[in-house]
Amino acid sequence: MKPMGPIPPEFAGATLSIAGRKAEQWASEGDTPLFVYDLDIVRARAAALRANLPVGLDIHYAIKANPLPAFVAAVAPSFDGLDVASAGELAIALTAKPANAISFAGPGKRDAELEAAIRAGATINLESSGECDRALAIGDRLGLTPRLAVRVNPDFELRGSGMKMGGRASPFGIDVLDAASVVARLRAAGADWLGFHIFAGSQALDSLAIIETQAATVALAGRLADEIGAAPPLVNLGGGFGIPYFTGDTPIDLPAIGSALANEFERRSDSLAQSRFAIELGRFIAGECGVYLTRVVERKESRGETFLIVDGGLHHQLAASGNFGTVVKRNYPVAIATASPGAATETVSVVGCLCTPLDRLADRVTLPVAGVGDIVAVFLAGAYGRSASPTAFLGHPLPAEVLANLAHD
Repeated sequence: MKPMGPIPPEFAGATLSIAGRKAEQWASEGDTPLFVYDLDIVRARAAALRANLPVGLDIHYAIKANPLPAFVAAVAPSFDGLDVASAGELAIALTAKPANAISFAGPGKRDAELEAAIRAGATINLESSGECDRALAIGDRLGLTPRLAVRVNPDFELRGSGMKMGGRASPFGIDVLDAASVVARLRAAGADWLGFHIFAGSQALDSLAIIETQAATVALAGRLADEIGAAPPLVNLGGGFGIPYFTGDTPIDLPAIGSALANEFERRSDSLAQSRFAIELGRFIAGECGVYLTRVVERKESRGETFLIVDGGLHHQLAASGNFGTVVKRNYPVAIATASPGAATETVSVVGCLCTPLDRLADRVTLPVAGVGDIVAVFLAGAYGRSASPTAFLGHPLPAEVLANLAHD
């Protein structure tokens, strides 16, 4: 038997209910597999961020976590801005927010993408000196003033983060030693300098590490402002807030992080006195609101092990299979959504319908006894689910995506 991660508290009752309805009710409307996203959980997360982070800090949603257009439209009013990483995401964001509330990051932006952002009036977070030159040239050709910020590759990393984005050679951002010269060049060319984007890492659960990194980020922005001789209009502190996926994971201490960041703002350098600050979050906003529902199509015994074979799999929920950046396979929280309270349990593996041994959604976990027709729920499916999975692999149908609690007074 192997342990599972913690089921999010919104779903941790004796009988699984998603937005007040049982899994069978959701499945009866579109069958399985499907994702259900409870928007009230997103709204509660937004309210918690507002209550605990410093007043005046802009909170952005990074739509790469879940770019479903209906989802983005529904959650956008709860946040100050949207962060995108492609022209496709930019088009989605523009239907939900004005261009001046949208920033475009990511290495390797093509000229057509830079042009789309400049035409729309979105902020481009420059990832290299060459990208700066291309954006300036496109702006000249169009007769438009590009809105440009400099993404800085900092000289530190977010300790304990799942994906480290700074403190090392990186395709992301302009090395800290070169950042001021790029700002000087774009300002001299007449571009609209919007500030800095400084992102050291993501999926961190160490609150002290987040506090230390945010302090270092504010200090770095102050040093760069002094070097440039101008205040950045906006300092985007990046994100990095993680959520518990696996056994032993615990939630971050949001009040402590917010209090520490407020203290950093109080003692920030004079060169940042007029600067605004923002934070961008993706999985922390969307991850826990989603549940992936997939139905058992076969129960199989093989050499003393029991397998529940379901109609979904890694082609919809790659991360839960351990094939999306996880070095060691560990189990996401799963449940038998149709089980009765107090049902007998067994050790089983939940495997998908694909012809690959990688398609394993849960490895030797203890679950209520289940058979053909029962529904398995995979939690933490609101971020990096369908859009981050190889949906075209082997030609299986796309899963449905359903919004719960869409109406909101």
